[in-house]
Amino acid sequence: MSQTSHGVGGVSYDAKKRTWPAEFNVFLALVILVVIFELIGRIFLGDSFLFNTRSDVSGLFNEARLQIIILQVSIVGIIAIGVTQVIITGGIDLSSGSIVGATAMIAMSFAQVATVNGNPNPKAMFLAQGWTDLPVIVPLLVAVGCGLLAGLVNGALIAYTRIPPFIATLGMMVTARGIAKWWSKGQPISFPTDSFAAIGKGLMPVIIFLSLAVLFQLIMTYTRYGKHCYAIGSNEDAARMSGIKIANHKILVYVIAGILAALAAVVLSSKNLTAQAGMGVMYELDAIAMAVIGGVSLSGGRGSIVGTVIGSLIFGVIISGFTFLRLDAYYQEMVKGVIIVGAVVLDQWRQRMRALRA
Repeated sequence: MSQTSHGVGGVSYDAKKRTWPAEFNVFLALVILVVIFELIGRIFLGDSFLFNTRSDVSGLFNEARLQIIILQVSIVGIIAIGVTQVIITGGIDLSSGSIVGATAMIAMSFAQVATVNGNPNPKAMFLAQGWTDLPVIVPLLVAVGCGLLAGLVNGALIAYTRIPPFIATLGMMVTARGIAKWWSKGQPISFPTDSFAAIGKGLMPVIIFLSLAVLFQLIMTYTRYGKHCYAIGSNEDAARMSGIKIANHKILVYVIAGILAALAAVVLSSKNLTAQAGMGVMYELDAIAMAVIGGVSLSGGRGSIVGTVIGSLIFGVIISGFTFLRLDAYYQEMVKGVIIVGAVVLDQWRQRMRALRA
């Protein structure tokens, strides 16, 4: 165990060097980004990005924009919570977007109503079998089962065959997308029950996202599971020698990531009232970028759920800011690509700085 150096009065020099958590820097970047959009809006558009400028609407802040920002990142944010845990252990998950697509199709087919406007539901997958108007717990359990199975396959391949996580999850990405297209022969699945549709109504996606973020922040901070995640990501050999069952833990991490991707699929299909095979495309890269922007190291062993949440808000502010500035959607895609590369470069720079200070 390394010794901590002490200064005057018994205060460690390490404590003096770091007076705030790493997430503070990410939050500061979020504040600066909001200020930049606010200044650009005031100078060039004569409008405010953050504050309410309409006389017919009460309130200091532009609540509609704030809701849009958090709503548009909440679903990918749910995926990012699972991806964060995978990256902390030193892995990567490229399959989460495709798991969203496959799970959305399968779960929605068990959430359909039997009749639409008094006529048999033309989109019902299991009308002949009578599997319609089912309790909401049924499609939820089906979704969890899909995510669990996908995560189990990913984890088992990585833990027992020792193939790189990149290859294992890439294979799942292609397979799950194929399943999504095969399930209904490429046709969308619509008309869910009211109880299923309620999952994605209003601010429910935000509530689900933040609730899961709080839960897993506590788990990662205070439980053996979280400590093992950080130990494996920091030094897998040392973790194995200390008695941690590496294979079992990796499988558990990928199972949790798969289940969270499945829950994101439920929220997304419920919100849109339909499921399509193309749902979730590129979500995995957005989730990885959110985590890395939030301070999660791609080399493993560092990061937090709180940082990922702030990283997701940065993503939301950028998208909403571009819309506010009336820039075309394809510019947003270009910038997202730059953000993903920039996030990796930033992570490498942070690792070099830590190495120099060590």
